[in-house]
Amino acid sequence: MIQKIKRFLGIGRPNPKEGNTVIVNVERLERRVALLDNGVLEEYTVEREGEQNIVGGIFKGRVKNIEQGLKAMFVDIGLDKNAFLHFWDAIPAALDAGLEEIERAGSKKKQQQKITSKDIPSIYPIGSEIMIQVSKGPIGTKGPRVTTNISLAGRYLVLMPYTEQFGISRKIEDPKERQRLRKIMQKLSVPEGMGIIMRTVAHGTRARHFVRDLAMLLEQWHGVEDRRDSGPAPLCAFQEPGLIERTARDFLTDEVDQVLCDDAQTTEFIREIAGKISRRAKRRIHHLPTSQPIFEAVGIQKQIDEAFSRQVWLPCGGYIVIDETEALISIDVNTGRNRGSKDVDKMILETNVEAAQEVARQLRLRNIGGLVVVDFIDMRHRKDQQTVYKAMKDRLKKDKAKTQVLQISAIGLMEMTRQRLNESLRDTMFEPCPYCQGRGRVKTPMTMSVEIQRRIVTVINKHRDQAGDLVVVVNPDVLNRFKTEDSKHLVELERQHSGRLIFRSDPSLHRERFLIVDAATEKTIDQA
Repeated sequence: MIQKIKRFLGIGRPNPKEGNTVIVNVERLERRVALLDNGVLEEYTVEREGEQNIVGGIFKGRVKNIEQGLKAMFVDIGLDKNAFLHFWDAIPAALDAGLEEIERAGSKKKQQQKITSKDIPSIYPIGSEIMIQVSKGPIGTKGPRVTTNISLAGRYLVLMPYTEQFGISRKIEDPKERQRLRKIMQKLSVPEGMGIIMRTVAHGTRARHFVRDLAMLLEQWHGVEDRRDSGPAPLCAFQEPGLIERTARDFLTDEVDQVLCDDAQTTEFIREIAGKISRRAKRRIHHLPTSQPIFEAVGIQKQIDEAFSRQVWLPCGGYIVIDETEALISIDVNTGRNRGSKDVDKMILETNVEAAQEVARQLRLRNIGGLVVVDFIDMRHRKDQQTVYKAMKDRLKKDKAKTQVLQISAIGLMEMTRQRLNESLRDTMFEPCPYCQGRGRVKTPMTMSVEIQRRIVTVINKHRDQAGDLVVVVNPDVLNRFKTEDSKHLVELERQHSGRLIFRSDPSLHRERFLIVDAATEKTIDQA
């Protein structure tokens, strides 16, 4: 308790292993932000020099073509790939189920003309200009996904310039607090035709903070309108701020105890942003100079490295295996070394509960989503299945991305979806192997021996009259196979040929590559 009060007041040396801590690492080519919960890594974000984050960006685009079969249109927003706009995303959206709609003070509900997906091609014909916001960044071969339902996020409010709806986050559960916020919301001077949403962090906030936040958002929107009118489409009217500014906006809540940064200039920049929001928040931001990289100094680099591992161990001795595929994320749960209980059902439940909590953490940490299927260890009792389901739901409450979880099926599978806005951490940091093209496997020496012998036979038959001695250059692993298990087959193969077969190894040659060279002319006859 004393430590918590000290952190609140900004007294004493900050300890990153206590409470909720944001670590900011600033380097020339890269900026990294990690969120820790009592020393355990929960979120990890990387922004690199020259990279452009377009999610949340507002563009004036031009409709390039309409695909009636897909019920979608493609919009040129000035990027390499055209943006994908589904007809449903071009219809004025109703408030999200996670929000309570609030009646606007002193205004009667207008009877608006209902727009359906059939109307969209006539509203936005090919060649027309359209204001859109990027809701999902380009992933793999797909271009960005966009919507006409534009919003600007502030500290406590979200401004919706094209809809008059008012809403409050349902995550604020206290009835008295909700009533207080309703009264504040109805007194705010929101221009006609615009709407606002109160975010979860609005809980306990004084009215003056909302007035200030709304003024900043309106000023921001006027800037968007000025840029929108400055030239023809395609153009970018608004771009989400960089990682450091987003961190200050999204993470500086009462739930975060401290922010530690290894760069003095960036620390001051975060303090400036925090000062506009709350003087109290300023005291929680500290400069932490270190002789080694800050992530190593606070002991979380190992946790970051583990985020790229296929296998993740659980405290009980079990483990989960995570595989990212094109269609879905597959996660398998295994008991591993967990042999601590004689009660098998109890041991399985313990492993599955820990696995559910770790799966929720890993999805958030690795920034992976889409369709996720978790194969839990079979449980006999429905009560145990409900316990695992609840553990997953409770852990997912920390996740800002939208998630939907289904009950565990009869065969022990849990299906869920997680909102996917950007490339996963793996796709950001890695690229497919140029040798295996992302398969993660290489052919065995036996497979290569079979394939090379087959190619030698083809060369002998094709060049029977011209070819003399042949030099076959292979990887050392394959040559070792030739010398041992397959030597008799190669002697037999040489008898079919008028010349000699000479085998050489090249350590620089990939296992799946080989050369068949004419020894006399030194010309390559065949290769792979």
